[in-house]
Amino acid sequence: MFSTKHAVLVALGVVAGAARLNAQNNASINVTASVQQPITVTAGNALAFGNVFPGKAATVAVASASAGTFTVAGQANTPVSLTFVLPTNLTSGANNLPIGTWTGNWNTSNAPTGTSFTPAVTASAATLSGTGQIFVFLGATVTPAVAQVAGSYTGTVSMTVTY
Repeated sequence: MFSTKHAVLVALGVVAGAARLNAQNNASINVTASVQQPITVTAGNALAFGNVFPGKAATVAVASASAGTFTVAGQANTPVSLTFVLPTNLTSGANNLPIGTWTGNWNTSNAPTGTSFTPAVTASAATLSGTGQIFVFLGATVTPAVAQVAGSYTGTVSMTVTY
């Protein structure tokens, strides 16, 4: 038979066991994110070779007024990667005008002197200025054949910039 004393002890044991089963500890952390300013890329000057002649290579230097240009804006003082899609030829109908070499400079001020890079490489590293800008200048060399067909030759350069 159970006495009152036994009933109290059993009840205390059940309560103590239940308290142990329900004991827990909690902690919380904050979750944060800082969204950066998006990158914008603006095309500037076209890379313009002007008149070229059969059998005579023509070069546009990055410091030339005929150099191709892009302007990039984004988060200040942030590293970016520049990648290019470059044509190997300019075309006029079925005719090709080969592009032999590509050169590039980027700068945090709108000046063609700056950090040199080779646009044909997979990616080039740059860092946006304190105001969040860089300026990119492209030059190249075309090499017309001796029997190059006369015509107006065109191509397209694309630049992609990523954080």
